Amino acid sequence: MVGSGMGHFRVTVQVGNRAGEGFERIEALVDTGATYTWIPRDVLKQLGVTPEEEWPFVLADGREVRYPVAWIQIQIGERAQPTIAVFGEPESEPILGVFALEGFRLAADPVNRRLISIPGLLKTA
Repeated sequence: MVGSGMGHFRVTVQVGNRAGEGFERIEALVDTGATYTWIPRDVLKQLGVTPEEEWPFVLADGREVRYPVAWIQIQIGERAQPTIAVFGEPESEPILGVFALEGFRLAADPVNRRLISIPGLLKTA
């Protein structure tokens, strides 16, 4: 993991196509303000991932845009599972969003610049 300042940090993850084949190792910025994981479209194309749908998104500056998305496999440490990836701009910085983090039961620890395991949360009425 490499720190990037301002409470952000990067982690090494591996991404692969939906079948979990041909993983590619990337450094992703952990961003708890991003719902989904952003992977440059050139990386996804190289893995054989094709867009499944196009979804609307609101950018940090308030603009509304549409991007293609697809299910991929992501591996963090020894664990792999499916998650949704947004087809990002070519050669842009990969971002690990909260949908993937919550699926792995992980949270960001910005002070120590690492991901930490958290228990699942169940509440009854």
